[in-house]
Amino acid sequence: MANTAPLLEKVYFENCPGCKQDKKKDGNPGRPYKEFAFVWMVTLCTALPISILFPFLYFMIRDLHIAKREEDIGYYAGFVGASFMFGRALTSAFWGIVADRYGRKPVIVIGICAVIIFNTLFGLSTTYWMAITARLLLGSLNGLLGPIKAYSIEVCRAEHQALGLSLVSTAWGIGLIVGPAIGGFFAQPAEKYPNIFSQDSFFGRFPYSLPCFCVSLFAVGVFILCFWLPETLHWHNANKMQDGTIEVLEAPSHGSGLKENTNEIEGRAPKENLFKNWPLMSSIIVYCVFSLHDMAYTEIFSLWAVSDKSYGGLSFSSQDVGEVLAVSGFSLLVYQLFLYPSLEKLLGPITSSRVASVLSIPLLAAFPFMTKLSGLGLSLIVNCASLLKNILSVSKSSTGIAIYSKHVYD
Repeated sequence: MANTAPLLEKVYFENCPGCKQDKKKDGNPGRPYKEFAFVWMVTLCTALPISILFPFLYFMIRDLHIAKREEDIGYYAGFVGASFMFGRALTSAFWGIVADRYGRKPVIVIGICAVIIFNTLFGLSTTYWMAITARLLLGSLNGLLGPIKAYSIEVCRAEHQALGLSLVSTAWGIGLIVGPAIGGFFAQPAEKYPNIFSQDSFFGRFPYSLPCFCVSLFAVGVFILCFWLPETLHWHNANKMQDGTIEVLEAPSHGSGLKENTNEIEGRAPKENLFKNWPLMSSIIVYCVFSLHDMAYTEIFSLWAVSDKSYGGLSFSSQDVGEVLAVSGFSLLVYQLFLYPSLEKLLGPITSSRVASVLSIPLLAAFPFMTKLSGLGLSLIVNCASLLKNILSVSKSSTGIAIYSKHVYD
């Protein structure tokens, strides 16, 4: 009778958090709902501060009296909106290295602390330069997105990794929608809700602090939950010898990155330089272009919507913008959870990204013509267009390209 036992059994190193997580995955073929909940909340925590300011940024710059003319408000608002992403671009690679060397959990905790501190300070800004500095430091110290994507893959088995990445992109998309909704409804509370907040109250003197406090309070709750966040990085030494065998040969092949290079131990040549992995680099470039496009839309849409019609805008209030983005955010959640998985299986990540990219062109070209509308027709068209734009954004960049990048990297 043939021996069907595996030639090498998996060895789980004691006191190694990565091995502990791998052992848990091997013993439980189901979906890790608790870990997925952590992924959802952490991603939402990093997405909310990015876009919370867009509905009220126009009015905030106006009240800071930095712009000499009303037409210049958008110019100064652009620098405040860009400062967060500029800080993130400077430090994202650094935080990725830190996460690979010291663990995902420390980077996640530092990023959440940055949200609590600097997002609150931004809401309390009394000068233009204070606002820019707070956003720049928030972006520089917020290295959550990369590690949480790696974490979403490492906490689940291979058959659930697409779902894990989908949760990241869903929470990210919802955060970019719910954030402006919070900003739109809670900014300038003394003007919108005079029966609750007076002009002499704290929120009357700091009219843009309430939405920032709401996000920071959510971040405090996520920070507390992080104490139960399991680590997934492997900490054992790969070249230890035990019982005359090389343990790395017996170690789980699907574990997250070891701290030491095992290629020389196994007699193999070093892996190909990532910069020469053209499918991977092309997917990264495409992801960068799509992300630039999506973030530009997120910021410009809010500024355009609240601008006066005499300047080519829609004359919306911050609350109107919040309502539009809240509706599209709920619809995006339904699409991502129930429709996108079937679409991805039918078309694949590349084809679905191509289709979404092509459809985005005529949709975006139609936005300037919406200024000709008014009343219920304008509200209906803007809501539908915003919904379609966010659905196409998730289809082409957040999930589709992420799944493809994971495949070509493996």
